Amino acid sequence: MPAISQEQLASLLDTAADNSRVTLWLDPINAALTEWSISNTPRQAAFLAQVLHESAQLKVLSENLNYSSVRLRQVWPRRFPTDSVALQYANNPEKLASNVYANRLGNGDEASGDGWKYRGRGLIQLTGRDNYERCGKALKLDLLAQPELLQEPAGAARSAAWYWATAGLNELADLKPNGNARDDFIKICQRVNGGDVGLQSRLDYWNKATQVLALG
Repeated sequence: MPAISQEQLASLLDTAADNSRVTLWLDPINAALTEWSISNTPRQAAFLAQVLHESAQLKVLSENLNYSSVRLRQVWPRRFPTDSVALQYANNPEKLASNVYANRLGNGDEASGDGWKYRGRGLIQLTGRDNYERCGKALKLDLLAQPELLQEPAGAARSAAWYWATAGLNELADLKPNGNARDDFIKICQRVNGGDVGLQSRLDYWNKATQVLALG
């Protein structure tokens, strides 16, 4: 399979990106692509488009849960119906994560702290105790005991590629006779995001990655 070159990865990052970021990520990304058969240009372009958007160009590896009370009421109006309730969790990421992810995704209750321990991490944010456990078994990593491994380049890249492959996104990214690659990519976006958040950004990355990788 073709490996991503240093020049190709650098060209997909913003002009302010320094060489150290490319050097840090190049080998982990290529290893993850190989491990999970992200093995041709359509697959690689679609994968890179998603991870570059999700991670703000390989810089953000943990979910941002630092919300003002006003924003909490906008994002979770049913959970935070009043200012007084929202103020209890405002600008307190650990308390907020423990609340909003409690009793979901295999997590325990709010007091367990699982929501914070197993918050979104990695290049495609893996979330919840059940997903950490499944991914950890596949990667032979103890992510339940060491969730912070998902914030290191190897773990972040491998977990994203594991999610990608197990969600059937390789097959969705493949070019198909009489198919529509753009429509398929939008389906990938919706599967990764659960909606259309950041759709234009993802499309822009996809178009650029497709062009850059095609040049070899």
